[in-house]
Amino acid sequence: MSEYSFSQIEKKWQRYWEQNQTFKAKALDSKPKYYSLDMFPYPSGAGLHVGHPLGYIASDIVSRYKRSKGYNVLHPMGFDAFGLPAEQYAIQTGQHPAITTEQNIKRYVEQLKNLGFSFDWEREVRTSDPGYYKWTQWIFMQLFNSYYNTTTDKAEPISRLIATFEKEGNGAVKAACDEDVPFFTAEEWQDMNEHRKAEILLQYRLTYVAEAIVNWCPQLGTVLANDEVKDGVSERGGYPVERKRMRQWMMRITAYADRLLQGLEEIDWPEPIKEMQRNWIGMSVGAEMEFALENSDAKIKVFTTRLDTIYGVSFLVLAPEHELVNKITTQEQAFEVETYVAVAKNRSERERMADVKTISGAFTGAYAINPFDGARVPVFIADYVLAGYGTGAVMAVPSGDQRDWNFAKHFDLPIIQILDAQKDIEHQADATKEGRYINSDLINGMTYQEALPVLVKFLEDKGIGKGKINYRMRDAVFSRQRYWGEPVPVYFKDGIPHLLQESELPLELPKIDAYLPTETGEPPLGRAVDWKYQGEHPYELSTMPGWAGSSWYWYRYMDPKNEQAFVDQEVVNYWRSVDLYIGGSEHATGHLLYSRFWNKFLFDLGLVPEHEPFKKLINQGMIQGRSNFVYRVKDSNTFVSHGLKDQYETTALHVDVNIVENDVLDLEAFKKWRAEYANAEFILENGKYVCGVEIEKMSKSKYNVVNPDDLVERLGADTLRMYEMFLGPLEQFKPWNTNGMDGVNKFLRRFWKLFHDNAGNFAVSEEAPSPAELKSLHKTIKKVEEDIERFSFNTSVSTFMICVNELTQLKTNKRTILEPLTVVLAPYAPHIAEELWEKLGHSDSISYASFPAWDENYLVENTFEYPVSINGKMRAKINFALDTPKEEIEKAVVADEQVAKFLEGKTPKKIIIVPNKIINLVV
Repeated sequence: MSEYSFSQIEKKWQRYWEQNQTFKAKALDSKPKYYSLDMFPYPSGAGLHVGHPLGYIASDIVSRYKRSKGYNVLHPMGFDAFGLPAEQYAIQTGQHPAITTEQNIKRYVEQLKNLGFSFDWEREVRTSDPGYYKWTQWIFMQLFNSYYNTTTDKAEPISRLIATFEKEGNGAVKAACDEDVPFFTAEEWQDMNEHRKAEILLQYRLTYVAEAIVNWCPQLGTVLANDEVKDGVSERGGYPVERKRMRQWMMRITAYADRLLQGLEEIDWPEPIKEMQRNWIGMSVGAEMEFALENSDAKIKVFTTRLDTIYGVSFLVLAPEHELVNKITTQEQAFEVETYVAVAKNRSERERMADVKTISGAFTGAYAINPFDGARVPVFIADYVLAGYGTGAVMAVPSGDQRDWNFAKHFDLPIIQILDAQKDIEHQADATKEGRYINSDLINGMTYQEALPVLVKFLEDKGIGKGKINYRMRDAVFSRQRYWGEPVPVYFKDGIPHLLQESELPLELPKIDAYLPTETGEPPLGRAVDWKYQGEHPYELSTMPGWAGSSWYWYRYMDPKNEQAFVDQEVVNYWRSVDLYIGGSEHATGHLLYSRFWNKFLFDLGLVPEHEPFKKLINQGMIQGRSNFVYRVKDSNTFVSHGLKDQYETTALHVDVNIVENDVLDLEAFKKWRAEYANAEFILENGKYVCGVEIEKMSKSKYNVVNPDDLVERLGADTLRMYEMFLGPLEQFKPWNTNGMDGVNKFLRRFWKLFHDNAGNFAVSEEAPSPAELKSLHKTIKKVEEDIERFSFNTSVSTFMICVNELTQLKTNKRTILEPLTVVLAPYAPHIAEELWEKLGHSDSISYASFPAWDENYLVENTFEYPVSINGKMRAKINFALDTPKEEIEKAVVADEQVAKFLEGKTPKKIIIVPNKIINLVV
């Protein structure tokens, strides 16, 4: 094969890799391990566009490089196969989601293989495979059978907690649990029936059933996680989301809040991602206290970080969803409160937190008593207070908070000015008409840090509060009212959840007649006929959320065929954790947080060896679409070229970028694109129709999606791989421009030509290399190695181009130069590298050829290329060793053929040599 026929070459080597399992990782090996992982994709029906492979290419380069460095590399791929899109399609068509998912995965695998990724396909996992979700269910069961011991600071078996209850009750138990767990003695525990004991244990378990405020999406018929809701609508579909109280499965992630914060200091992740997690967890140090209500046994619990402002409280505010709202609202205020609650429930948390201008709320008619000064405090509801944060109630201090101040002004409530204890007492004279200054002898003269323990002691002495560390993060909702997800391995007996036996796993999805909720509002699983445990007890009808299977999948890659355990202990102790994880930053407070939580839990149980799952994380930037526009003249089917559009009244319309080349529209293709344009007319400029351009997100609606399959067919996978890296730094957003691929393709053809003579024959010389050739090679090896180690892939592509240009000028065809250069290029362009490696006489894959070492000696500058001027005009360039004597330089310059041509037989009057700068001949 004399021509660079990329299509034949790439198919040939993709077949070779598959047949020979070239990238199969050994389960255990004496080599050091390297685990390179991509966030595994959801297989959508649209397949991949050119933006999707960006992170995969980067991880593949690193994986191939590490193999050549002698590592046993684990580089797997699988599919996050449960999810809403397949289920929505099932609702519309009646086709089982498994069929759609299988078709989509088949398409993805084909596309990924066409790009030459070095995945170990023998390890492929799919979250929707019962053999996989058996172990997701198993991990759920371990969580159900565990509680969090805050004394030992780890999860422990629930059986240990039961043993403590039997011996001494729960008075001395330090555990993460519900707020309203009752105190009981060992005798009282023994007297409880099994039903009551089960209820108590649910308040301690790491996964439990509870009433919770959730994001309910009526159109999707399911609960959504906070990170699945954007600006009050569902991320998928854009449907309205409302806040609703529902019985849900929960995960007690709050038990791990402090460890999740501490772990961020141990991992090499982008600082913005760490900060997002810190803010999401939101640790606050303060106090929790109770306000008694007039004429009621109910109490309102609040959390505050500034207990010293207690004397400035002029009203309390409950979230509209707070459980006390219905209990404390007076008959006179009922209509106003009910009306307000109905409106507030349709606003998302994001909207409520972001809306700082709107002042709205309703008075409940109830009053609370400030326990510090006995003041009577009115109780309102307002949607700026969130049920899912803190206690769902706040003590409002208008003089210290702008939102509270606005609210107080709007409802004509008192604004109590608090004496700043650190200022002079005489400032009391500045009291306003709207309230009063408070000067408490209890904390007078103290800073707020000094005041906190004093005030906390007051609360504790009165039995109405305590010091507390609070977290913004809430326990995670772990159920969805949909079909296409993991069944929860639970059945109910007398309303209490019970686990299946491990031998009964997996609990597989049953067949149903439709994928909609039942007529009575139950989830789709309620349609299953006789789906009961042992034919008697109802199973849980909700399924697990999308993040269940993705919270541990990297461990299954280590040991995907194991039927006895989710991962073998010896195997997991070899691979330990992921060395490099590449994926999107949009998962910061979803998958990346939940994965860390499950990992720490598995660590507590002694099932995995590392606290953190992912040592290094890189967030790849987005490849943006390059949209093209045509301009239709108003009230016509005539389109005017971009340069002339200002002469007409036009409407800009997106046009398919695949019928545009170098921003010039293919007119005939445009007419065929859509029926309405079949008779289109055009106003051209210089005989062409030039389209407008704009950089936007790549999406089908903008017709700017570029299919990688088309580019691979036209220019080859190696070209696409190198071009995506060449676009810019991996982490940055960058626009796509197909036109730029030609430059990379030409580079690969020039590289190919180095190995062939002018007749196209493979011709590699065994001659010794020149110093210039060695210098070009070794500076390339050094730069590429450094670039890969610091994940700077775009600069490597530039380095390859410079090297090939230099070697082309030197007419290099020497094995000692080209062979190591091929190994260095292989991670980026593996197909052409494999072909040339074979032509060089090797029978094994280049994938395991050792990465060449660079030699500093070849990089030392020992020559200088002098520009030679004659009477001030530069006429030639000549290389001399740095230690060449002046006399030899003079003789060589005069004898040089190029210089002699300009001397025209004359002898120079003077030869001026400025060392390492210039040579000037005066004639």
